[in-house]
Amino acid sequence: MPRYIIERNFAEQLDLSKEGVEQINLINDQEGVKWIFSFLSADRKKTYCLYEAPSTQAILAAARRNNVPADVIIEVSEEIGPNMFA
Repeated sequence: MPRYIIERNFAEQLDLSKEGVEQINLINDQEGVKWIFSFLSADRKKTYCLYEAPSTQAILAAARRNNVPADVIIEVSEEIGPNMFA
């Protein structure tokens, strides 16, 4: 399944709860997308999320239903790292 990096910009600091994450995952499942992990900026107003999804449209649908931004969506292909060249 294709992977995507999603940049999200929030007006307020992001504060997630267990219940909030469970709701996000439920809606994501319904839209066929999987949240793998996210990086949170130091000011807690921006995230960079790695997702698996069938399409950008599925990501946008899940974001709308979850009431979260999806400001930039970039499809990524290969994973690289420094150990690959050791």
